[in-house]
Amino acid sequence: MLKTAAQEQLLPGDTLQAKWEFAQQAGYDAVELRAKGDFHFASRLDELKRARKDGVVMPTVCVEMLHFFGAFDEDVRRDAIAQMKSQLTVIAEIGGIGAQTPASYGMFSRRLPPFEPPRTEEQDREVLLTGLTELGEHARKEGVTLFLEPLNRYEDHMVNRLEQAADLIRATGLDSVRIGIDSYHMNIEEADPAAAILAHAEWIGHAQVSDSNRFQPGAGHLDWPAWLGALHTIGYEGYLAAECRLTGDPVEAVRSVPAFLQRSGA
Repeated sequence: MLKTAAQEQLLPGDTLQAKWEFAQQAGYDAVELRAKGDFHFASRLDELKRARKDGVVMPTVCVEMLHFFGAFDEDVRRDAIAQMKSQLTVIAEIGGIGAQTPASYGMFSRRLPPFEPPRTEEQDREVLLTGLTELGEHARKEGVTLFLEPLNRYEDHMVNRLEQAADLIRATGLDSVRIGIDSYHMNIEEADPAAAILAHAEWIGHAQVSDSNRFQPGAGHLDWPAWLGALHTIGYEGYLAAECRLTGDPVEAVRSVPAFLQRSGA
C-alpha cells in the first residue's frame, strides 16, 4: 500500500490540525512541511509540537529558501548551511525522518545565457561535497536524513540526475544523506525514469510527486505505472509527497491525488 503525503500549503485549513483532518479524509497518510529561510521553521517549533501532540503526522520538511548550500558566494553558503542545520534539528525534535533540499535553485543554468557559470565543475564538486558532508554529519547527529534533490537543467546547473546525486552521496560516505527524487524533474532529465530508480535504488530515501506539467499527478502525461512500479520493485517504503501546483478546483485537485496514485500503482 502506497503511503502518500501532501505539502502543507496545498491543504485547506488555517491550522496544521485542520489541514491534517482534511488530509486524512482525502486518503493521505502524512503532511510534508515547508521551511522558509531566516530560521522561520525554528520559530514554528511550539506550533509543530502541538500539532504532533494532536496526532498530525509530519515526517519530512522541504525547504523554501532563496539560496542553498551550493551558492556561489561563501557567506551565502554559510547561511544556507546554518538554515538547513536548524531545519534538520527541528524535524528531529518533532519525530520526523528528514529534510529535502536541492543544491541550488534558480542560481544558474547552462541552458540559458550566459551559459558558462563562474565556477568550474571541479570547484562546484568541492563546494557540494563540503556542504553535503557538513549537513550529513549534522543529520547523523540528530538521527535524521538529508535528502538531496536533483532539479532539472533550467533550475540547477550542478545536480540534475540521480546518477549525479548518487555519486556525490557515495563520496561523502554518509548513510545520513540520500536522494530525494522528484517525478517532475526526473521526467525532464532521465532518459528512462523507471530505470533510473532501479539503478540507484540504494541511494533513494524520499520521493516527491507531481506530473509532467508540474500539476497534480494525473494532470499530465507522466507514465505513473512505470514510475510507481519501479519504486515497488526496489521495495521503497517511504512517502510519496505531493509537491505540485493545482489545476482545476484546488480542493478537488489535492483530494484526487491519493486515489490516483493508488490506482496507478496497483
